[in-house]
Amino acid sequence: MGGGVSVPGVQNQRTVADGLRVFVRASVYAVLGGAALVAIATVVSVLGPLLALDLYTPPVAAWWTVFTAVAVQGVPFLLLGTVVSAAIGAFVPERVFRRLLPRNPALAVPVAGIAGAVLPGCECASVPVAGSLMRRGVAPAAALAFLLSAPAINPVVLVATSIAFPGQPKMVLARLLASLGTAVAMGWLWARFGNEKWLRLPGRGTPSDHATGARAFLTGLQHDFLHAGGFLVLGAAAAATFNIAVPRSVLDVFTGSPWLAVPLLAVLAVVLCVCSEADAFVAASLSAFPPTARLAFMVVGPMVDLKLLALQAGTFGRSFAVRFASATWVVAVAASGLVGWWLL
Repeated sequence: MGGGVSVPGVQNQRTVADGLRVFVRASVYAVLGGAALVAIATVVSVLGPLLALDLYTPPVAAWWTVFTAVAVQGVPFLLLGTVVSAAIGAFVPERVFRRLLPRNPALAVPVAGIAGAVLPGCECASVPVAGSLMRRGVAPAAALAFLLSAPAINPVVLVATSIAFPGQPKMVLARLLASLGTAVAMGWLWARFGNEKWLRLPGRGTPSDHATGARAFLTGLQHDFLHAGGFLVLGAAAAATFNIAVPRSVLDVFTGSPWLAVPLLAVLAVVLCVCSEADAFVAASLSAFPPTARLAFMVVGPMVDLKLLALQAGTFGRSFAVRFASATWVVAVAASGLVGWWLL
């Protein structure tokens, strides 16, 4: 039969070509999306204060300044985190994590907590990954430790924290220790006191749930960036509103006492739902509060907030989500207080 190209060879060439096209398209989307957000925020930062001054409303000008400062600083790290997260989700099989974990749950929990550093991305991505690990036989205690640590101790988050708090390396170290300590403690608590009746293990799902390759990368990048970007904008707006709208006399009641400031910002983190790659910039803008309270904001936010509560309830069941989130909030606040008292 002549020297024609075989059908499998043609199919492989088409697959490679499709993959390259999808990768180029994803890269263009990522660059243009990030540039668009920065451009919009820059224009708003210029026009907003001018409009506010024309209307003789200095507080509105201050609001625009805080809002654009938080948004513009957070966008590059948000973009980087979503690109890396989408790449890992598309090209790294979940079985890699399972093979790295010891069979003993007591040992698997700290290993899984440390392994969370390899999944840069928003906390929304950690819930389906944890469910996938459980489906593949990973102990729930280890999967839950990974779920909590992944969005809190990855390199993108720690670098963003160092940029948000320049010249304060202790704040970065404090966030790492408090977040990792909370994740490991919650894993051990689940291994010791967790009830399997509370946890609805995720089903096998559909084949699309396990899609890999360039198309999965593009889909994950679009979802994570748009989803997390929306929460970044909302968080920046909420932080600016909080800074401007709340009277100083009210803040003085809380800022003067760490015992009140820490739980206040821990509750605020639950409500604001700021992406973990940008929450450091929001925390840095809350300069009236003591360092330990801002640390609590950064430790609690990636582990317990309203959107995570909804995701956990949908994935593992409402009974689990309520119990686990409540316990995690308490442990995170306690860990923040202890580490903050020691380092800050």
